[in-house]
Amino acid sequence: MDGGDLAIIVLAILAGSVVKSVSGMGLPIIAIPLITLVLPLEEAVVVTALPGLAVNAVIGWRERGHADETRDLPVLAVTGVVGAVIGTLLLVHLPEEPVLFALAVIVLVYVALALTRPTLQIAAATATRWSPGVGLGAGVMQGATGISGPVTATWIHAYRLPRDAHVFAVTVLFLMAGIGQTVPLVASGAFDGVWFAALIGVPLALVMIPWGSRVRGRLSGRGFDYVVLAALVLSAVTILVRLAR
Repeated sequence: MDGGDLAIIVLAILAGSVVKSVSGMGLPIIAIPLITLVLPLEEAVVVTALPGLAVNAVIGWRERGHADETRDLPVLAVTGVVGAVIGTLLLVHLPEEPVLFALAVIVLVYVALALTRPTLQIAAATATRWSPGVGLGAGVMQGATGISGPVTATWIHAYRLPRDAHVFAVTVLFLMAGIGQTVPLVASGAFDGVWFAALIGVPLALVMIPWGSRVRGRLSGRGFDYVVLAALVLSAVTILVRLAR
């Protein structure tokens, strides 16, 4: 890894962290495709794991006062960890192309529905019934591809939570899935050769949190909604670009 490669990694993590701090998602969906310009996908997933873990832990702690405004979070979190462990073990075996393509289509369909039906909201009983499966699926995606944001954020957005509660919910889910992903990666020696890039990404990610939080605080409820939907579209487009390469 030379200086040019490291510069791309730094810029990728900074860009992802900005979007993450504002909307609650964005670090891996932006950083991983950019990092794959200089590293294989498996190493890009590893490099973003520690910065993602750190930024989710800090944002989750900052927004913890909104925990009582969320729904189904414990079930989603626990099944997300289980799924992340499974997905990490499948990282080199799971054929990602059909899975990612289907995910991108689902996200774009949801965004279209959300824009044409602004009051679209998942019923509480339906959310409770499907939450274990959604958490498990998001965790598997996190472990296998490094990208669980489209699953998690789409599901949480359909709850129509208040702005900061939305950020807290998706952040906690990303944090738990990240723990389930990172522990097996460390144990398997996946960080060998990329430790420096992974560690330098941690302070880079953290330094963007206060700025992103200030931007989020200036957004109206509808404005924040549009930011989240834009992040979801970006995630779907990023996936499709990856598949086209």
